[in-house]
Amino acid sequence: ETLKAFDREVNAFVDYMFGPRDARVRGWFLLDSYLPTFFLTGAYLLCIWLGKKFMKNRPPFSLRAHLIVYNLGITLLSFYMLIELILATWEGGYNLQCQNLHSAGEADIRVAKVLWWYYFSKVIEFMDTIFFVLRKKSSQITFLHVYHHATMFNIWWCVLNWIPCGQSFFGPTLNSFIHVLMYSYYGLSVIPSMRKYLWWKKYLTQAQLIQFLLTIVHTLSAAVKPCGFPFGCLMFQSSYMATLVILFINFYIKTYRKAPSRTATKETPVTTEIKNGFHKDYFAAANGFQNNKKAQ
Repeated sequence: ETLKAFDREVNAFVDYMFGPRDARVRGWFLLDSYLPTFFLTGAYLLCIWLGKKFMKNRPPFSLRAHLIVYNLGITLLSFYMLIELILATWEGGYNLQCQNLHSAGEADIRVAKVLWWYYFSKVIEFMDTIFFVLRKKSSQITFLHVYHHATMFNIWWCVLNWIPCGQSFFGPTLNSFIHVLMYSYYGLSVIPSMRKYLWWKKYLTQAQLIQFLLTIVHTLSAAVKPCGFPFGCLMFQSSYMATLVILFINFYIKTYRKAPSRTATKETPVTTEIKNGFHKDYFAAANGFQNNKKAQ
């Protein structure tokens, strides 16, 4: 009873803050109450903290087979979301510059269903970090990495409850395309015979940054020429994406652009290469092997 009372208070508060929820998504799994999303996020952060302590004096796990299955699954899910979003928005005649929440009828429901999977995929992607913990790749568990994973899951709970279609489609469409490239790279790189064919690795950083910038431009385009999509949501999304751009560029400069000292060059092997906003070892660690070749 205490938990139920707390749940009612929390949801009454978010309803007071954001207004009436979209009735079309009522009853959908995990959406009616904020507590599951909140507790799953807390469990994610707790697993990182406890996991590091647990693994401190233990050898790292390999997890190669698990990583192949996991990366293949995320790749297929991302491909499904990409194709379904393209088809749904085409069916609904979505306006690329600004699309409201109710004019496309059944196509809006179709978009919302795909975006629910996009929201749910964010809790699945918590496993990215858990694999780092189990493989003792603590250097890859950066503030940027944890911030992105934890916030996206919570933000998309809000999106699905209040703005589950319309203008919300664009970012997930781009991100699903990027994830097809990323996670297919992760999965294939586990297989030694496939590594020589992974030519698109060097383009992932540029693609990720372009994704952020295009999403900001698309979001602000609806503020320039309004179509009824909530203005506050546009400003929040633009601000959030701006934080990712800032953190991404800061990480990139610190890790890649900063010239190493002579001492560091002599003592440290050349491993600095940034792809998709993360160190080269992010890709190696995420796919179950450590690339010992020098960065090109």
